[in-house]
Amino acid sequence: MQPAIHALIPAAGQSVRFGGTTYKQYAHLLGKPVIAHSIDTVQRHRAISAVTVALAPDDGIYGELIRPEYPEVRTVAGGDCRARTVMNGLEDIRAADPGCRWVLVHDAARPCLSPELLDSLILEGLQADDGAILAMPVSDTLKRAGDEGRIERTEDREGLWAAQTPQLFPLDALMDNLSAALRFGAPPTDEAEAMERAGCRPLLVRGSSTNIKITHPDDLPLAEALMRSRLKAQRPAGHAA
Repeated sequence: MQPAIHALIPAAGQSVRFGGTTYKQYAHLLGKPVIAHSIDTVQRHRAISAVTVALAPDDGIYGELIRPEYPEVRTVAGGDCRARTVMNGLEDIRAADPGCRWVLVHDAARPCLSPELLDSLILEGLQADDGAILAMPVSDTLKRAGDEGRIERTEDREGLWAAQTPQLFPLDALMDNLSAALRFGAPPTDEAEAMERAGCRPLLVRGSSTNIKITHPDDLPLAEALMRSRLKAQRPAGHAA
């Protein structure tokens, strides 16, 4: 029997790179906020038993826009960085869901995750003792920037992968390793890094270039195009648009 998985969506970021006055997770995308698409995909998966969203303490938008549509989704206050936000979420999950053994962390601003990718991650990740993440092999030539934005050198891309989410880990191991990183004052930039520092070797599961993260306003039209294309492919033949 497949173990139940609790999904955690960190959504406490300040959207500095996105600009404007609206957090990127609440930007409009195909009729609803970006974060709603992220919640939908993980919540609908048969292996996901519950969803928790970690919010900025001063977030006054979620309660108005999201909670009425997702009353069963738990919320918890996040922290001053992603690692602390995730840690707060994990502590809440452990208290509210004591039987939980696996946690899946997914970006609030990554709305184009397909059910097929989520299936692959869960299928392969549950077989890996150290968990797994979605990622893509780096294909672009990488340049190291030096002073004044000039190229310092070209980096070898062999064996490099760009991390995506979701990331799937045993709850206890992720809590222990993330807590250790925070105690040392070196918060990791993603959950896999906390596991790596402890000597774990999470599995890389091939993601997709369509599993984009909304970082800049220009990403929204691309996300909309990707989602419309997916919806069109799912529409029965002969069905009018």
